[in-house]
Parts: sequence; C-alpha cells; structure tokens
Amino acid sequence: MTTRAGFIALIGEPNAGKSTLLNKMVGAKVSIVTHKVQTTRARIRGVAMEGDSQLVFVDTPGLFQPRRRLDRAMVAAAWGGAADADIVVLLIEANRGLTEGVERILEGLSDIGKGRKVALAINKIDRVEAPVLLGLSKTMNDRYPFVETFMISAERGHGVDTLRGWLGGELPEGPWLYPEDQIADLPMRMIAAEMTREKLILRLHQELPYQLTVETENWEERKDGSARIDQLIYVIRDGHKGIVLGSKGETIKSVSKAAREELEEFLGRKVHLFLQVKVRPNWLDEAERYTEMGLEFKDGNA
Repeated sequence: MTTRAGFIALIGEPNAGKSTLLNKMVGAKVSIVTHKVQTTRARIRGVAMEGDSQLVFVDTPGLFQPRRRLDRAMVAAAWGGAADADIVVLLIEANRGLTEGVERILEGLSDIGKGRKVALAINKIDRVEAPVLLGLSKTMNDRYPFVETFMISAERGHGVDTLRGWLGGELPEGPWLYPEDQIADLPMRMIAAEMTREKLILRLHQELPYQLTVETENWEERKDGSARIDQLIYVIRDGHKGIVLGSKGETIKSVSKAAREELEEFLGRKVHLFLQVKVRPNWLDEAERYTEMGLEFKDGNA
C-alpha cells in the first residue's frame, strides 16, 4: 500500500469559510465557526483520511490588515502556516469576488507560492449565478497560476468531496503523520477553550469584539468517566466582566450550558464545566496568552 501524507494550508480573508470547510473535510468540529471575523486565532490542524492519504489541515487565521499586536501575530501565523504547507488552498467568497484583501493575499502568494501547489476554491457558489462564477474564475486564474480551481459550498458540502479527493492524490508519498483515528493535534484543553469562546462570541455579538480569551485552567478525569473542566474567561476591563456575566448571571449560565452540551457531544461523555470571569487589563500584551493560542509573541510594535 502506498500511503501519502502532508500539510494543507487553508488561507483567505476573515469569514471566507475556512473553518467551515475544515470542519466539513474532517467530519468533526475542530475549529470554531461564527459570523464574526477573526475568530480563528491559532493554527488548528484537523486530520482527515482520503483513501490511503492523510490530509493534515492547517486552519489559519484570516488574512487582513493588522493593526494591533494580536492582529500581527495572527497574520504572521497565517503566512507561516502557508509557507510550511505542501499544498495551499486559497478560499474566496463567490459573492464578494476579487476584493482588496484578496489582492493583498495574491501579492503574498507570489512570495510563498513558489515551489508548492496552490489551488483556488471559490466558496458560497449558491449565492451567485453561473456566469458570475465563470468570470471570477477566469479573473483569478489570470492573476495567479493556480494548479486547480474548485467551486464549492463549504456550508452545504457541495464540491467538498471533489476537493478532498484531489488533495489526497496530490500529497507527497510517505508515512502517515498521525494515528488514523486522530482528528486534531490541538490539546483537548485548547479545543475546549475554543468551544467556550465560540459560545461567548455568538451570545455577545458586537458587545465584546475580540477583547476576551478563554483558558482551560484545570481538567480533571473523574472515576465515573466524566470530566470536570475549569475555565477562566479573561476580559480587559470591569465593564466587560458585567457584560459576560449578564443580568443575574444569565449570560454566563447560557454560555456555560451551550459549551458544556457541545463538549459532551464532542467527548461522548458527561462534562462538569465551571466558568470564571477575571479582569486582566493587559492580557493582549502577555506572552503567555499568545503561547496558549499557539501564536508567536513579538516584543515591540514592529
């Protein structure tokens, strides 16, 4: 049996559908999906099997114009993931087309794309007419020498199997990198923290854009097979703590319930989840928080 294995970087603008595509490819929820941009902070690797090929996906943060230290770390992680990959898949939205952000990504690809296969995946194809799709495909391929172009709907699953099949055949020959039944290389503590963060983002909407983070402080395996998970939610000011807790603790209770239910489904067992909110004004400038998120912390503003 000839086995293949390799790394595939999914890159694109924030909200292009990278996390949705990763989850659809892997067949499990390993990356948080929300309608808020920049929700993916760490390079989450999902592992999928396609025949005798093992596809290791690097789900990178969305590429955008960085303004703050956290932004710069996220963008550096995204390009780092692409530069380390065997295959790069640029995901763009059919209904948005060739935006300024996509233009910047194409410029970046001219540097890191050399020597590796770069494919184009046009997502959300159900939102535009066929002539628009064909025009966009031509425009993009005129701008960059993509080896293949795929028309997909990550949310509905259209075209995803075709893309996964192609990726499986293009990866280099070699032994598998992970056990066959492993779907992500992130520690479960981090996946659990990401699930809670997703529920916070969904519940709070615009109230707390990106100024919170979640850390799994303790994970205790109990004799009855259940797990006790203690998590800390860091916010940067007192007013934010009140928003996260909500009137009479309603918000935090709702978030805790939703996160616990999803964790139980993911782990296939009972979970006791305890959330605590702490004000930490400078967490955006603490090296330890970046390490937790799998990002590189750089001193200074450069």
